[in-house]
Amino acid sequence: MSLRLGQFVDALGGSLEGGDANTAIARIAPLESATEADLSFLNNPRYAAQLAASRAACVIVAPQLRAQALARGACIVTDDPYAYFARATQLWARAHGLVAEPGIHASAVVHPEAQVDASASIGPLCVVERGAVIGAHTVLKSRVTVGARCRIGARCIVHAGVSIGADGFGFAPEAGRWIKIEQLGAVTIGDDVEIGANTCIDRGALDDTVIEEGVKLDNLIQIAHNVHIGHHTAIAGCTAIAGSTRIGAHCTIAGAASIVGHLTIADRTHISATTLVTRSITQPGGHYTGAFPMDDNAAWEKNAATLSKLHQLRGRVQALEQRLQDGHRPQEP
Repeated sequence: MSLRLGQFVDALGGSLEGGDANTAIARIAPLESATEADLSFLNNPRYAAQLAASRAACVIVAPQLRAQALARGACIVTDDPYAYFARATQLWARAHGLVAEPGIHASAVVHPEAQVDASASIGPLCVVERGAVIGAHTVLKSRVTVGARCRIGARCIVHAGVSIGADGFGFAPEAGRWIKIEQLGAVTIGDDVEIGANTCIDRGALDDTVIEEGVKLDNLIQIAHNVHIGHHTAIAGCTAIAGSTRIGAHCTIAGAASIVGHLTIADRTHISATTLVTRSITQPGGHYTGAFPMDDNAAWEKNAATLSKLHQLRGRVQALEQRLQDGHRPQEP
């Protein structure tokens, strides 16, 4: 099933220029592989060279690239091409029946005392335990487990294999053995949250683990008990966040970062891939990188540049030491 260009503009806005609203679109595709029946987009001006060579039927572009786009054919002009592209994919999914239907799959296990909104979708082999709450239009893909008393808000998407509300890692040492601390809290998840496959969010020890509205979590993330993640923060895959850490709003945390427990991360903090965070970040808006140790990103880049010359510097020091041993004194400046 195809959509017409005019249907995209009617639903999403933007200005269709140099093209026919009745043109049929067979798919949404990248610039480099798009064909004459495809809709594509260009968000980053660095890739403008690909625009002229693209065979796409129409390209979504920003106003500053309008002239270049028209030189090759039809375009939809909009202030934010990437956001327009995202909404175009949603429109396409709805039109092609790719959106989950409401209901509970026959193989799912839902406790009689759980509350599942009638508009929610519970996929194959999911488990929703006693007292859990699933909000309106929320989708649980296959094999999702929602533990007792955990709450998920409206319009959330939880991908395959996610565990919400497993016990946090809590044990008290006694005479060389470990005594389990029962995890009496739960997990509270706000509206419009998306959680990637096989991510684990542990229940709190006493109070809840909290994921605020609009948070986006990638695959294979570990969120320990009593972590609190602020609204609209995005975290990439394989990140691990230890217990009782509080992460602010609108942060971005890149893949395989590790954050030790009981820290506070300020709003709008950006953490680079594989960074080990061992201390709180109190200044909003910073960018931090590194594992030896973490530092302000600008300072870290300077130190990294110096480190790359360390072997050369070592050779110069050895040569100077040898000259001194041979009786040569350095010249006076």
